[in-house]
Amino acid sequence: MTLALILSLLNAAVAILCMGHTPQVYDSCIKVNDIALTFDDGSNFEISNALLTAYKGPWIYLRNISDQFTIAGGRATFFLNGKNFDCIYNSDRISDVKYAYAAGHMIGSHTWSHSDLTSLTTPQIQDAMFRMEEALVRILGVMPAFMRPPFGDYNSNIQSIAASRGQSLALWDWDTGDADGNTTAESEAVYNDVADAQLKNALILEHETEETTYSTLVPFAIKLFQGKGYNLVTMAQCLEVDPYQAVGVPHQQDPSWTCDGTPNPGAACGGSITCEAGTPTLLPATSMTMPTGPATDMHPPARASECRAAPVLRDQYWKQ
Repeated sequence: MTLALILSLLNAAVAILCMGHTPQVYDSCIKVNDIALTFDDGSNFEISNALLTAYKGPWIYLRNISDQFTIAGGRATFFLNGKNFDCIYNSDRISDVKYAYAAGHMIGSHTWSHSDLTSLTTPQIQDAMFRMEEALVRILGVMPAFMRPPFGDYNSNIQSIAASRGQSLALWDWDTGDADGNTTAESEAVYNDVADAQLKNALILEHETEETTYSTLVPFAIKLFQGKGYNLVTMAQCLEVDPYQAVGVPHQQDPSWTCDGTPNPGAACGGSITCEAGTPTLLPATSMTMPTGPATDMHPPARASECRAAPVLRDQYWKQ
């Protein structure tokens, strides 16, 4: 057995072992002088399969937001759905997700179809998490260590399922309300409140699906917070934890990469759609396949000596 093969097997084993690491519920940063701007691509948005195929709107903002942070020397966090405004397996969407990841931004799970997890059964919650994990493992070769529950709603059962899947729950302490009807001025006022209060840090919620968010709020926030001397970082950076449980290499695309036969936006498995669970197959990185470029420092490969899940730091934020 070659050394490369042994290392590959060790990396695969680490990915499995890390799944049992107890995660946290995070609703604020811990590092001083850090601002983590986080973007969800979900909302309470019902759409038919026909419209889903034709509608390409919100996802076009992902690259623009990514570029604005990159140019400013900052990092952002994106919590993605698999099937909400669009299908993550469409070629343009795959390209966009890879683009943001390669730029060093953090990619997390926002579940497959943006269903309210508190209204689902255990098999349905497992399915909503598994399908999104599988998409990120396939497209990026990463196992996420963070899941943002849709609407920020969760309960003890969701905590338990997240723990079994090695994921921390990602909440926030400031909400711009950009997807809830706030005007641009009202959303900007949230940023101003943070800056004027001279807070030591902030974990802020935005949505990449809103045109005014990428065109107005993002440049406003970048200029404001950098002007006040804050660091624009990912959620994982502001918590001093790793963004992924394990980092391997992307899969080769095949016909199984499809949203056909999966839960529609706001819906869950059941009936004609079989609920799925388990652990997605991570292809481990080797010395011959290690990624290079801007993302390398931000997305380190899994090491056999440590798990990549977020460690237990803040038990006081577990809610019952």
